[in-house]
This record gives sequence, structure tokens and C-alpha cells, in this order.
Amino acid sequence: MNIHEVNPGAEAAAGSRSSRFRFNRRQRALGAVALAGLLVVSVWAAGGLMSADPLATRLELRNSAPSAAHLFGTDWLGRDMFTRTIKGLALSINVGMTAAAASVVIAALMGLAAALGKAADRIVSWLIDLFLSVPHLVTLILIAFVFGGGMKGVVIGIALTHWPTLARVIRAEVLQLRTAEYVLISRRMGKSRWWIATRHMMPHIVPQLLTGLLLVFPHAILHEAAITFIGLGLSPHQPAVGIILSESMRYLSTGMWWLAFFPGLCLLLIVRAFDMAGENLRLLLDPRQMHE
Repeated sequence: MNIHEVNPGAEAAAGSRSSRFRFNRRQRALGAVALAGLLVVSVWAAGGLMSADPLATRLELRNSAPSAAHLFGTDWLGRDMFTRTIKGLALSINVGMTAAAASVVIAALMGLAAALGKAADRIVSWLIDLFLSVPHLVTLILIAFVFGGGMKGVVIGIALTHWPTLARVIRAEVLQLRTAEYVLISRRMGKSRWWIATRHMMPHIVPQLLTGLLLVFPHAILHEAAITFIGLGLSPHQPAVGIILSESMRYLSTGMWWLAFFPGLCLLLIVRAFDMAGENLRLLLDPRQMHE
């Protein structure tokens, strides 16, 4: 028997293990995405359906520790911290998802613009390098300040600062597709560059855009909470998580730990859930990872 002869049984078993591994990874990725989506939808719906009565000032209940009646305790004005936290997370989700979606649209347009010609590609590359050379938070604060702060300023600031990394990925994909045979045939047939970009290239970059949305969303929430925490984001009258954490800092030294612990933990759970979902989806859609 030739020692170099392939064993059909071993080859079939290896193929079966590889197929089972890819199936398990697909299940894990889709499960992570579904869990993150369910978590966000639940918080968003709960924030919209909750009554505002627990947010009324009740001084007789102020500074109450967590209990069955008040799961997250109450603050220095007797307001229920569980209600404040859920409504704050719902507001942060609205801001984060709107800003992330706008950022993904900008990244898609910038990436597709690279297919319009060398001049457009040079301009897109220069803009990507320009925005990546400045820290996100600094640019975000400047843009939010220019647009007057508040929800509008925060959304515009996040949308204009979180697109470069995704746009670089889209640009690389577009430049690779630009030399594909079917693209060259379309050019010879007289199709415009924009027609080619939207009809031939856009379907190929949709998976990257979906993954980018999942990965940009947690960054958008964290940066919204960060600039709100330092007083440059949403209005203090809105129940944002950044405002809750900022107000709680002055009371931590008196032992009121629940004012910062539960809102911070809930924010961390949502961010981590979407971060894991985005990473799993990226690995699932990456053809190089699929065959490892």
C-alpha cells in the first residue's frame, strides 16, 4: 500500500468536522447578533413604555439602597434609578443607532467614490487619513460644539467622526472589484462608473456595511456617554446615562454606590453584547476565516 495514498474515510471525517465547525460558528454568530438585537429592542421598548411617575421627586424616599421596591435604589431626589437607567439607555440607543447608521452611509458613499476615478480616490484617501490623524473624542467635541450641542450636535459629531475606518475597508474592497472581469466588460459596454458602483459593487459591500454598523454602534454609545459626562453632550434635563453617571460622582464618597454601579453596568453589557455580535459576524462573513 502506498503511504501517500489518501484515506477516503479520514478525508470524509475531516470534511465533516470542518463543515460542523463552520455550522457551529454560524450558529454562534447569528445567536450573538440575535441576542444583542433582542437586548437593545427590549431596553428601547421598555424605556418608551415605562411611566414617568417613578421619576417624580419624592424626598421621603431619597438615598434609598437597592430593594425589591426599587431594584437600583433611589437618588438624592427620591427618583427611581431603575426607571432612570432604562430611559437613559433607551435615549442612548436612539442616539447611537441614528449616528451609527449615518456614519455607515457616509462610509459607503466614500468607499464607492473610490471607484469613480483616481482623482476621487485620492480625495477619499486624504479625507480618511485626515480624520484618522485626530482622536475621535477631540473631533467629536469640536463638531458637537459647532452644531450647538444637544442631541443634534452629538449625532452629527458621531456620524462625522466614525466613518473613516469602515470607509477604508470599503475602499479596499472597491479597488479590488474594480479590476474584476465583469466590471471591465460593463465598462466596455459603455456603462457609467456610478452605474457600475451601485449595481456591481454595492451588493458585495453590504455584508461589510452590516458588520460595520454593529461595530460602530457600541463606540457611538460610549462616545455619546463620554461627552455627555463632561457636560458637552445632551441636555442635563434628559435622562442620558452620561448625565446619570456625571451627577452620581459627587455622591459616591457618601456611600451611594448604586447611583453609578447599575447604570454603568447596564451600559457596559449593551456595549459588550454588540461588540461580540459584530466580531462574530465579521468572522462569519470573512471568506478567509471560513476555510480555516
